[in-house]
Amino acid sequence: MRAASAPRRGRFVPRVLGIVLAAEAVALAAFAAAAAFTRDPVVGFAGGAAVAGALAAVLLLLGRRADEPSRREALASVLALWLVLPAVGVAPYLASGAMGPVDALFESMSGFTSTGATALQEFGAFGPVTFLWRAFTQWVGGIGIIVLFIAVFPQLAIAGRQLFFTEMPGPTEDRFTPRLQQTASAVLRIYVGATLAAAVAYLLAGMGPFDAVAHALTTLAAGGFSPEPRSFEGFGPAVQWVAIVFMAVAGVNFALQVRVWSGRAGLLPRDPEVRTYLAIALAGGTAMAVLTAGAYGADALRHGLFQSLSILTTTGYASVDFGAWTPRAQTIVVLLAFVGGSAGSAAGGMKVVRWIIIARNTAREVRRVLHPRAVLPVRVGRRTVPEEVLRSVAAFVTLYVGLFATGTAALALLGSDFTTAFSASIGALGNVGPGLGAVGPMEHYGGLPAAAKLLLTFLMYAGRLEVVAVFVVLTRAWWRVPRRWRSPDARRVGRPPTAR
Repeated sequence: MRAASAPRRGRFVPRVLGIVLAAEAVALAAFAAAAAFTRDPVVGFAGGAAVAGALAAVLLLLGRRADEPSRREALASVLALWLVLPAVGVAPYLASGAMGPVDALFESMSGFTSTGATALQEFGAFGPVTFLWRAFTQWVGGIGIIVLFIAVFPQLAIAGRQLFFTEMPGPTEDRFTPRLQQTASAVLRIYVGATLAAAVAYLLAGMGPFDAVAHALTTLAAGGFSPEPRSFEGFGPAVQWVAIVFMAVAGVNFALQVRVWSGRAGLLPRDPEVRTYLAIALAGGTAMAVLTAGAYGADALRHGLFQSLSILTTTGYASVDFGAWTPRAQTIVVLLAFVGGSAGSAAGGMKVVRWIIIARNTAREVRRVLHPRAVLPVRVGRRTVPEEVLRSVAAFVTLYVGLFATGTAALALLGSDFTTAFSASIGALGNVGPGLGAVGPMEHYGGLPAAAKLLLTFLMYAGRLEVVAVFVVLTRAWWRVPRRWRSPDARRVGRPPTAR
């Protein structure tokens, strides 16, 4: 006999999409109200709110609540969310008249994925509310759509444990509270508190109120969108030092930050990823300062640290035009773009902990040549890294490098020079934002062909979702309907089907 309480499969995805789109509709409506008092076109925000609201109503009618989604449903929900929200979020950019559909989609995806690459060619075409929307999308994307909404909507926390750990970036095992909503709420409190602190600090350092809010949103998101066409170049040293501090905070694991603020501050200096992350930032900044000392004199260290943290955390701000640096100094920029911040932080990229795991696993394999039968576990700090994590890191690196190389080759074939193609590919895939050449820190992506911008939009999407999740859709197993889905009588309560 069929169990009456068995969850109805295939109805969880529309429910999640409906809840999140309903929230996006509310946000767009609020921005529409604000736009009524500025020179921003209201129709973009109002139209976006109407579309999001209508889609949300339909999806909520189609969806059903499940006790626990299958792995396939959780993955499908996350993959769909990161497509649907940017697609609806293009409305304000289209209404501004400054962007066509391709540029608007590029800008919206860059915002929600906290990449910071911009196709905007004339900054005067956007009013303050549109710039604030641009910053807000990065702030939402920085913490993660699922983390944010699980903290706000209890019904998602009940059904969405797999959603949370599907979206959290990097190989992290931090489950630091017994209930999922408490976990997400703790992360959100840290994120909001740090954002408010950054806004106040920017104000005290001399920024105007609007700039302080806009930059606080994009600093903690490790996003890098700025209302200023030349980023932080026009701000004074005090403002740049504030950005350095909060970019460093944005690149640290939020789970660790929660523990630190709950009274376990000693964990911070003992964490191997944090120590490595800060060492790389300091080494990169010092190297840049030495290589650019002739150009900046006493300011070289500040600019070096600023650019080191900006690229390492994939924020993408610029205090100077590093596109005009010497090739040796630019080499440091490129190397940092391949590192990324900490797992579980707002930063993108490959993540520091993966590099630690790769280095220690490589050292183990070298030792194994002399001691083939020895038991040589890989450890990060006091934790032994399981073999399945080693396999997942190897798969991630293979796909990441392969996708980066493919993106570089495709951009070159589409007409970009090698420097532009190389840096744009890693800038999009690593969610860094600016590159070198035609897409340098004081330039934009608007001059690239439409096909190139669509390719980079996909790379931003794949990079934010940690690459592997996107490639699952290309496997035959993803499209094969599990037998237990085809045979309702075979379902068991509490045992959701999984893709084979």
